[in-house]
Amino acid sequence: MKYNPINSELFIKNRKNFMAQMKPKSIAIFNSNDIYPISADSTMPFEQHRDIFYLSGVDQEESVLMLFPDCPNEDLREVLFVRETNEHIAVWEGEKLTKEAATKTSGIQTIFWLQDLEKTLFEMSTYADTFYINTNEHYRASVETETREDRFTKWLLAKYPAHSVAKSNPILQDLRAVKDGIELELMQHACNITEKGFRRILNFVKPGVWEYEIEAELLHEFVRNRSKGFAYTPIIASGNNANVLHYIENNQQCKSGDLILFDIAAEYANYKSDLSRTIPVSGKFSKRQKEVYNAVNYVKNEATKLLVPGTIWKDYHVEVGKIMTSELLKLGLLDKADVQNEDPKWPAYKKYFMHGTSHHIGLDTHDYGLLHKPMTANMVFTVEPGIYIPEEGFGIRLEDDVVIQEKGEPFNLMRNIPIEADEIEDLMN
Repeated sequence: MKYNPINSELFIKNRKNFMAQMKPKSIAIFNSNDIYPISADSTMPFEQHRDIFYLSGVDQEESVLMLFPDCPNEDLREVLFVRETNEHIAVWEGEKLTKEAATKTSGIQTIFWLQDLEKTLFEMSTYADTFYINTNEHYRASVETETREDRFTKWLLAKYPAHSVAKSNPILQDLRAVKDGIELELMQHACNITEKGFRRILNFVKPGVWEYEIEAELLHEFVRNRSKGFAYTPIIASGNNANVLHYIENNQQCKSGDLILFDIAAEYANYKSDLSRTIPVSGKFSKRQKEVYNAVNYVKNEATKLLVPGTIWKDYHVEVGKIMTSELLKLGLLDKADVQNEDPKWPAYKKYFMHGTSHHIGLDTHDYGLLHKPMTANMVFTVEPGIYIPEEGFGIRLEDDVVIQEKGEPFNLMRNIPIEADEIEDLMN
């Protein structure tokens, strides 16, 4: 891995918190992700399942974690299975975790090779009544591929039909939504790498440059700072491309007078950052562009103030909609009749700002977190309002990642990344 080792205290604490919510006489099982094939002998780059990483720090395929907090055999209360390594694997694929390295990474003392899984599970199952299975219940999930976790669950329930079944996901949704101090440091590091990339392109962008050239500059800066690369597929949208919310082709030339909307960010140690900025290709906003830009920035700042403990996500978005409506009226994009006659289910402001303002962020860009529950301290949210005006040929989105505090306004992990229109112009010139 490119990133520096993570303090295993994080994973020890995460397991302790998870096990505290398990039923008596129960086993929770977590699998790593598959390495997915493309064609012939090609594969996609490996991405670890975030849940097993959250609980163990293991960032390697063919790994399984079992948690059984009240097992009579104390050695089997935390068990990690990893792929057995040898000299052949080391030569052809690179170094894999040894048992000693797995313990150092995870803080788990009992490490077995994967080939011992069925035998060990059988012993553990004789003491247990319930299996916790790990299903994907994220509100945005839409999965067509059968995962390694899915296959294991089918095998497990067929093998042990007399055991009861419980779900890990509700526990993880609560735990992963609230970040530990070590996690916040890792997310700050991801944001710092993103800052370096953004400052680099402020010196690079000029009329005639291509969107993919900007993408290459960003990737260069991210990887040279120990990131795997982009936290998600980058959006580099010049001109009217910005009015396509998930524009990812990045294949157009940037023209004088246009704006470029960026939704780009680095990951670090599997933790994500999520940044949006909008800059002028020529280094100078037009009067109208700056007017709209400042309105978006104002909405972002006012929305951020609403992210305090006790806030409900749905109610928050209603309030942000009111702030945005006021700005759109000032810009002449809406009039009073538009607002008076609006459909409450699709308010007038949605014509120019059609997406949500905030989502949880952490190990996933759209991270775990139950939206019906009140916000609490150390949750991390994006704040990303936008105004999109196809008829004027540009769109603007601004986004920061912020940590909810016990009292007062959130702490902005992207506080050092330029955002004021005048500062952007000064840096570009």
